[in-house]
Amino acid sequence: MKSVLKISNMRTFEDINKIRKVISSNQGVVACQINAEKGEVSVVYDDYFVTNDIIVQSLEDLGYAVF
Repeated sequence: MKSVLKISNMRTFEDINKIRKVISSNQGVVACQINAEKGEVSVVYDDYFVTNDIIVQSLEDLGYAVF
């Protein structure tokens, strides 16, 4: 599966690193590409192991607004 998530409060290089780390820590995530200019994160994952909701929740737990 592939999801494109919009993150409104991703502003710094530190934010990008935190987001990449938390997404990659979910079992089943195959790839993660971040476009800071657009505020978008593209995630490729195996939906047998992880769902879009789990990925979104892990980002929201860090304090990011995902829509």
